Amino acid sequence: MKNLFLPGLLWMVLHLPILAIAGEAPDAHFFTELQQQVQTLLPKVRPAVVAILTGDGTASGVIMSEDGLVLTAAHVAERPGRELQVILEDGSVISATTLGLDKTTDAAIMQLNEGNRKWPHVEVSRQVIQAQPGEWCFALGHPGGFDEQRGVVLRVGRIVKQTANSLQTDCVLMGGDSGGPLFNLKGEVIGIHSLIWEGRDENMHVSMAPFLRSWDDMKSSRVIRTWGIGSGGYLGISTDVNEKGELEVLDVFADSPSEKAGLKSGDLILALNGEAITGLPQFTQAVRIRAAGEEIKLRLRNLNAEREVTVKLGARPKEKG
Repeated sequence: MKNLFLPGLLWMVLHLPILAIAGEAPDAHFFTELQQQVQTLLPKVRPAVVAILTGDGTASGVIMSEDGLVLTAAHVAERPGRELQVILEDGSVISATTLGLDKTTDAAIMQLNEGNRKWPHVEVSRQVIQAQPGEWCFALGHPGGFDEQRGVVLRVGRIVKQTANSLQTDCVLMGGDSGGPLFNLKGEVIGIHSLIWEGRDENMHVSMAPFLRSWDDMKSSRVIRTWGIGSGGYLGISTDVNEKGELEVLDVFADSPSEKAGLKSGDLILALNGEAITGLPQFTQAVRIRAAGEEIKLRLRNLNAEREVTVKLGARPKEKG
């Protein structure tokens, strides 16, 4: 397999305006050291990055334990008990079974099905707070699907924004990267590729917070559809994608901002502030990046009739006990 490393210095020079967001742009010596650091880490972490065949496309994942647990995105896994094909670095194909997932944040785990084998794996960062804006990172994945001659694809960048459950970076992602890993410069996974924006450099990654918070639940094949603790705006609804691929309101919580605004079970969410909603990760992120007290406009459809409602986001409920 070829080891095609992104020409670090050239890439950095082309992106100097972005790199200077935290102050004066680093010099060429810094770039050289950064490239050497990533080149040292790449052979150690690359064997754990896998491609995933989803039936209607391709995605990525990363092995995080010796016994074959794989981190990926919830929109890749879709549901517990789903059997998918996973392609390893050497091109061999094995089966994996999806376990639990957190649909509110797009986190999911899978289990490789071949037992009695020690899998190559990476470490996961448990210091979520350290993934701060300005920190350097690198993304790996299989954009466009597995290509043995090309190998895994590397992008180097910086964290642009951190929220309660996600990271935004300037590592440009493509279709097929979903579920792949984002690493810090210690070679630890700090995020899983989630939302890839077409035509915009606003690539989102699930942070390790949802994985660490819900690890036991996800290993038990539980599907998490609501999460009320943390920062960001609060709607007070449970949603999921229906059989037609539409985002549907399953439940409206009592005394929530959504109930006060008139949302009903069965409502289909078409747009938020005029932007078409294409899936649950996009919708969840659009709500979480807004603060309590901010108003959003939702375009809804129910029984073929469309309407628009304004919802004033609330503060997330505090954990009881």
